[in-house]
Amino acid sequence: MIEYDPSGYVQDDDAADIDYDDLLKEMQDDTEEANAEREAAGFERIMLVGWASTPYYDAKLNVLHWAKELRFSGTSATTLNYNVRLLGRRGVLNLQAIGDMPQLPEIRSTIPAIIRSVEFAKGQQYTDFNPEIDEVAAYGIGGLVAGKVLAKVGAFALIAKFGKVILAVVAAGWAAIRRFGGGKSTND
Repeated sequence: MIEYDPSGYVQDDDAADIDYDDLLKEMQDDTEEANAEREAAGFERIMLVGWASTPYYDAKLNVLHWAKELRFSGTSATTLNYNVRLLGRRGVLNLQAIGDMPQLPEIRSTIPAIIRSVEFAKGQQYTDFNPEIDEVAAYGIGGLVAGKVLAKVGAFALIAKFGKVILAVVAAGWAAIRRFGGGKSTND
């Protein structure tokens, strides 16, 4: 899935101070607490097994990467949820790949090429931030990893049932963007 979140400039000054083990524990607790709501809505329970890839912030490129390993009730198989966030002046470009855990090396190996092929337009890049006129997001790097994770019950149900299809759609969508959009500039 590819989407732009115009939430404002995400400050990255907390990136080096985040304890991702503690953050994972909080996310696991939040996921467990949200299971009652998911079940009441008719969806499967989710278990956040752990990091498939520990969060990493590239301060030079202003890109955040992480991957979670999830297990849905009724199956012993685990699902990979790989996330990349490209920070811009006024928001964040969210890239997400869903697949089976054995696909982690393949997905991880494609990420650098995807990052190189996307950039914000001049004047919209992270370094173009102007504190006098630009809005600052209500969260930092840690919030990108933990925030909004549990907000969309339906998204988890789709991942559980259609993970491979979603991955194929993401790949096809990315190819279309590259073909028709010139493949190099992302403007908000």
